[in-house]
Amino acid sequence: MPKQKTHRGLAKRVKRTGGGGLKRFRAFTSHRFHGKTKKQRRQLRKSAMVSKGDYKRIRQQLYALKK
Repeated sequence: MPKQKTHRGLAKRVKRTGGGGLKRFRAFTSHRFHGKTKKQRRQLRKSAMVSKGDYKRIRQQLYALKK
């Protein structure tokens, strides 16, 4: 059985936190900011944690980053 490989595209988008969580960047930040409020734009600058529902699936794709 071959080793499971890390999904390299996802590894570039997600970082491991010290407590074992996964930190991600927010969506909807590439263009069309004129339709968003100043509060939305400010909050989109901050990173977010991966949701509990997605955590298991993403962790499996990041097999090599588990340690």
